[in-house]
Amino acid sequence: MTTTLDAPALTDVELQQLLSLLSGARTAVLTGAGVSTDSGIPDYRGEGAPVRNPMTFQTFVASERARKRYWAGSHLGWQSFGIARPNRGHAALVTLELGGVVSGVVTQNVDGLHTRAGSRHVVDLHGSMDRVVCLDCGQHFARSAIAERLEAANPDFSTPGAIRLAPDGDVEVDDIDHLVVPECTVCGGVLKPDVVFFGEFVPVDKFQAAASLVQRSDVLLIAGSSLVVNSGIRLLELARKRRMPIVVVNRGVTKGDSRATLKLEAGTSETLEAIAGGLLA
Repeated sequence: MTTTLDAPALTDVELQQLLSLLSGARTAVLTGAGVSTDSGIPDYRGEGAPVRNPMTFQTFVASERARKRYWAGSHLGWQSFGIARPNRGHAALVTLELGGVVSGVVTQNVDGLHTRAGSRHVVDLHGSMDRVVCLDCGQHFARSAIAERLEAANPDFSTPGAIRLAPDGDVEVDDIDHLVVPECTVCGGVLKPDVVFFGEFVPVDKFQAAASLVQRSDVLLIAGSSLVVNSGIRLLELARKRRMPIVVVNRGVTKGDSRATLKLEAGTSETLEAIAGGLLA
């Protein structure tokens, strides 16, 4: 299931251009939501994606009711994330890493599917929904443990029959006034999924890890990202300043198209599989 229309298959000429750029090179891969659509997780900006106004970090910290609304939706969304499975694109990246083509993956996704697929070097630039952090003392918790506490404190809170899942693991929930949100067991502080909200900065160490991966590579391959988020553009610019070839694979226009060495209007799963087949067969 995807939220975007099927893109035309790569032509033989496009495939040869792509393989020529990647052959014998260490390739850093930057992935966005388009890599996870084949796992049933929708894209923020793909054709047909619903218009959303995600909660900002400022709203989350300022309002207890906003935190209740977020945790209600995020909990139900996380349950759906849990049943999503890595797709052919994730698997192809694992194959390419094991084959020495891909040096690592920087992902803007928070679904954890690259790690679950078996990729070894993953920088989760925007965090991961399977972790929770206390905003007061910095203690980290497993999301599963917080989910158990939330369900124990709210025995009548159940998953609706049909929910609309968002790429950040959130869903819309209306009845949240009586929801009890778990506090930090260390200091009693406010808990937040360990992901970067809108209006929040990517942690410096995470961006440095991503930048280091790009700097140690020869090519930057951007897959399934419209590059609207600033962190992606910063990595593209780093590669461009180093005069590295930049390949963009995405259904639809991206902010990096004019700066790409090669832009391919194609789906990520089939393109990544074609790379693996062409370079490692």
